[in-house]
Amino acid sequence: MLSWQHEQQTVSIWTTAGRLKGVAFTGQAGQLEVLAGHRRGESDLVFQGGKWFLIATCEIAEAALNSHPAGFLGVDLGIVNIAATSDGERHCGRQINRKRESDRKLRSKLQKKNTKSGRRRAKKYAGREARRNKDINHKISKRIVAEAERTGRGIALETLTGIRERARLRKPQRVTIHSWPFAQLGAFIAYKAKRAGAPVVYVDPAYTSQECSQCHHTARGNRPAQAVFVCRVCGFVEHADRNASHNIRQRGWMVWVCGAQSTAPELTLIA
Repeated sequence: MLSWQHEQQTVSIWTTAGRLKGVAFTGQAGQLEVLAGHRRGESDLVFQGGKWFLIATCEIAEAALNSHPAGFLGVDLGIVNIAATSDGERHCGRQINRKRESDRKLRSKLQKKNTKSGRRRAKKYAGREARRNKDINHKISKRIVAEAERTGRGIALETLTGIRERARLRKPQRVTIHSWPFAQLGAFIAYKAKRAGAPVVYVDPAYTSQECSQCHHTARGNRPAQAVFVCRVCGFVEHADRNASHNIRQRGWMVWVCGAQSTAPELTLIA
């Protein structure tokens, strides 16, 4: 049981030892603004990692859905770059991948020791990695949705179902793709898009990495290297992730004009 004093940034909390008054809380400016304007219902006081957290429920009205988008922003999910958009923006890269590889090796080393302290440290590092990944996913989804909202476009995402099963990768790459929460990233994009009023559609990602976004010739030989796309028919050359995002963008537009349900996060597929 507690009461909020937003102007003073304090709370009054009822405890078993009596009421504690003037307990200060803090947060980012945007978080405090949302808290003051949209807090509804109950709040939870949580002790985690040696720190106390106040978790408040906020109800934010959805923006009116943009029923006439100017186009779609295609988003390709991958290994080297977690997300690449059809505007040419690539999110994350070598620095994040090196950190992920370092974390994986450290966890493996601690697990092999099979001691109580080793297991405790492995759990600690796993929690830290999960929080960092979540923060990165929040930042990526925020930038993607902000760009779609700014340009009056919708967002086209690839269907995530079976993303790990259908990927044919070498063992180091399989470890990388299994360690990233792509479903979490997709969920963050969907709910942020719903708040912004940007429509979201989902498309079948089959052969998007092998299909030419210009002439639509599809062949495995169009990918001479992981990051390079070269069409064997028309000679079109592009970064492989950006070419795939163009294909996703085009399929998203086809889904839309065919009368797909436009409210995120409902799924709509195209063969």
